[in-house]
Amino acid sequence: MRSPVRSLMSSIVMALVATLVIGGTAQAATWSSSDKWGSWSNGGYTVRNNVWGSGVGPQSIWANSYSNFGVWADHPNTGGVKSYPHSGKNIGRQLSGLRSLSSSFNVSRPGSGAYATAYDIWANNNAYEIMLWMNKQGAVGAIGSKQATATVGGHTWDVYRGSNGHNEVFSFLRTSNTNAGSVDVLAVMNWIKNRGWYGDVTLGEVQFGFEITSSSGGMNFTSNSFSVSSS
Repeated sequence: MRSPVRSLMSSIVMALVATLVIGGTAQAATWSSSDKWGSWSNGGYTVRNNVWGSGVGPQSIWANSYSNFGVWADHPNTGGVKSYPHSGKNIGRQLSGLRSLSSSFNVSRPGSGAYATAYDIWANNNAYEIMLWMNKQGAVGAIGSKQATATVGGHTWDVYRGSNGHNEVFSFLRTSNTNAGSVDVLAVMNWIKNRGWYGDVTLGEVQFGFEITSSSGGMNFTSNSFSVSSS
């Protein structure tokens, strides 16, 4: 049974999370939610709270746009991914039909906890999952085993390949952390294809957000900007 005090505290936290300080003036976010599966469509993208793991704590998401969003999360200091709050854009085209696919991002993130700031890219109706870790903090690691170190898409990565039991996973872990930049997603996708790990796949969503394992005590994660462009 949930105590009245905890319920009140949660309500206060949610109200605070939904308020941003912009230019020194407190303003309400355009959208916010504390629902595990809360989602919001904006500008051809979908922003999702996406609290999907087990043993989770409270998490709330806010957004002013698909580009500027963030979460407050208080997940316990235990193993296992708890959530992946993100913004995503559906591509819906085969690799061979793309001339370009790129993305840029800028984030603010905590200096403790356990998480990765990562792209999650889906292909062939979610048969393949491609993760691009732009930074990581704490006790987190990729699925599978290391295959190579590669410079592609504008970054140098340690590349891992494995399976989560549902789909094949290719993880590109940047060899040094960054909080802002751009990535040539098409170059990464074609690098995988050229290794013979998949064929002329059809891309689904390109997602970007925070894969959170623990954030005990409550932490803020913010996407200051994010966008995907393709042709």
